[in-house]
Amino acid sequence: MSQIKLYVATMNCAGCVAKIEKAFAAEPNVSARINLADKQVTVDGKMSSDAALAVMDKAGYPAQLIVDAKAAAEEKRVEDAAEYRLRMRQAIAALAVGIPMMLWGLLGGEMMINSPNMQLGWGIMGLVTLALLIGTGRHFYQGMWRALKAKTTNMDTLIVLGTSTAWLYSMLVVLIPSAFPMDTRHVYFEASVMILGLINLGHALELKARGKTSEAVQRLLGLQSSTAIRIGDNGDEEVEIDKLKLGDKLRLRPGDRVALDGIVESGQSLLDEAMLTGEPIPVPKHVGDNLSAGTVNGNGSLVYRVTAGSQDTRLAKIIALVQEAQTSKMPIGRLADKISAVFVPTVVVIALLAAAIWYLVGPEPALSHALVVLTSVLIIACPCALGLATPMSIMVSVGRAAQMGVLVKNGEALQSASKVDCVVLDKTGTVTQGKPQVTDIHWIEGNDQAPNDQALSDEDKRALLGAIASLEQHSEHPLASAIVSHVKQASIPLPVTEIFTNHQGKGIEGRVDGADFLVGNQALMAAFDVQSEKGVTGSHSGFAVEAAAQFAKQGKTAIYVAKAGKLVATIAIADPIKADAKDAISAIRSQGIRVVLLTGDNLQTAQAVAAQVGIEEVIAGVLPEQKQQHIKALQQQGHVVAMVGDGINDAPALMSADVGIAMGSGTEVAIESADMTLLSHQLIVIANLLALSRATIRNIKQNLFGAFIYNSLGIPVAAGVLYPLTGMLLSPVIAGAAMALSSLTVVTNANRLRQQKL
Repeated sequence: MSQIKLYVATMNCAGCVAKIEKAFAAEPNVSARINLADKQVTVDGKMSSDAALAVMDKAGYPAQLIVDAKAAAEEKRVEDAAEYRLRMRQAIAALAVGIPMMLWGLLGGEMMINSPNMQLGWGIMGLVTLALLIGTGRHFYQGMWRALKAKTTNMDTLIVLGTSTAWLYSMLVVLIPSAFPMDTRHVYFEASVMILGLINLGHALELKARGKTSEAVQRLLGLQSSTAIRIGDNGDEEVEIDKLKLGDKLRLRPGDRVALDGIVESGQSLLDEAMLTGEPIPVPKHVGDNLSAGTVNGNGSLVYRVTAGSQDTRLAKIIALVQEAQTSKMPIGRLADKISAVFVPTVVVIALLAAAIWYLVGPEPALSHALVVLTSVLIIACPCALGLATPMSIMVSVGRAAQMGVLVKNGEALQSASKVDCVVLDKTGTVTQGKPQVTDIHWIEGNDQAPNDQALSDEDKRALLGAIASLEQHSEHPLASAIVSHVKQASIPLPVTEIFTNHQGKGIEGRVDGADFLVGNQALMAAFDVQSEKGVTGSHSGFAVEAAAQFAKQGKTAIYVAKAGKLVATIAIADPIKADAKDAISAIRSQGIRVVLLTGDNLQTAQAVAAQVGIEEVIAGVLPEQKQQHIKALQQQGHVVAMVGDGINDAPALMSADVGIAMGSGTEVAIESADMTLLSHQLIVIANLLALSRATIRNIKQNLFGAFIYNSLGIPVAAGVLYPLTGMLLSPVIAGAAMALSSLTVVTNANRLRQQKL
């Protein structure tokens, strides 16, 4: 399955989107996602770039292949700036001629051809107007011609038909006035150029506003370095990123930006990862730590080894995900797509019918009235606003989420998030920091009294800890890492593990130096009928259970250790709670959302953590597959559920939830399993994300309402339904201004999300 990205400069309305989608839908094993706001088409499936370009040409929309996203973004920025200047010049030129002509008519000047002098004067103005139609409206005519060759219609079709009809009618009146009744010899040259001037002005302002919507992606692209300092045989040399290979050693000087993902080989420093993760505090980096492309070095100096190519860095994947999400569609926007697909031909039919009715049964001058109605309906009905209503809001929202440190997989996830009324939080790595530490170790001696720690020598204890850590280093569980780190810090050597078995949700089993060990929770001990010297159910094992209960009250997790079927130790591990957890959960609950803590840890530990952060509902002691069952149970109660977890052992629950939100740890799995991924460790981002999703849906509804109302009311008004009440028809000039204003209003409203208070 390949992916091709195309830039389509001539794509500018919902009708264009529908036609391009239809063109690719006709191709086998191919689908297309279209970003109207960014004028990009992403083609997924078995298709070559040449074939994709051929499909675009056949559909009437010539495209360019995007090879380098950063270069393409810069090229688009330059092109947009040049187009903005061109559209402004065209608008000024057209309005400079059109406004005086319009004022002439409004202030009592003669607009009728009733003498040779008027015929000559308006004939000259007709030629001036023709030059302006060609000079300021050429791109509309070119767009219509491309559509006609593809046997279709688009927004340009409506504009060209409206302005050309007004000009052609006026020129015929000038050339052969005797062919028209006296009261229909009115010219509309000012309408033609005013319409083009206002639409060009609207496009220019819209173009400038659109640039802000893709600002987040532009900033992410700006994080990509083009060169790096490579350490070679002849010393340091500055080389292009594309020339670097995996394993190359690079020098990172103070203030430099990390060029490619890598691992620190020497040195230490603080790196600013704010733009990538949303974390405001610089992160310390030492030997062995991972570096992400795009992050900025502090005052230290580092040497790091390249571990990913330019297209495989974490930053590159983030950019790709953001761009993919921006091209996705929401269910709320599909109605607009269906309407837009048949909108233009329907409008042409409505315009012709309305004009025919006015000409056949309307009051005199019937021909003039018919012309005004035809032109006004064609101009005011352009579906620009309708096509931009959803994608503009998605672009801004996904971009803002990225700046917050959240990767949104698709627009549908945003819509689902807006309905969430229950948030389920995993404990380890979500509410807590996910970096547990060993706090206590109690050695168990099976005499009739309380255990005597001195019964085991220090050497025996070190040997036992070495064996435990040897087993735990084969486990990916965060608690295992805590034990391994504790033992390594004590400089205890690790013997070789002979046998290792993982019991999911319970612990591990293995053999070290010929001795069989079990390390895990109480369920694991019970499963293997682990005993103290006098039996697991006797009072002599009470100390271990009592110690575990005491640990749980303190929010610590008890890990039991058995050797040769006998309990020998209880290890207490604590995972510090995130600093902002309490405030974040309070912010989520203040939005009227139910919060549940769902964890595989024991109930007492979970309740201790929940009490500290303000969570009242706790579901504890569940296995990964049971988490999924609890999510489904909440959904059956009528809740729209968001599950927040680490994306590894929570993957089934994340996929079952209405919205899966994965923490940045285990990013690869998280991206696959979840709808959204938090790059930041700050839980407050979840509350902001849910608020942003609701704000996005409100924004889209505002846009769609405005666009639907505009077209629903605008077309009948342009067709003359108010004429019996007002005695006036809607001027084509006002129709053109309204059409341009509607698109600009949608874009401006979407950009409000950038400053939306969350």
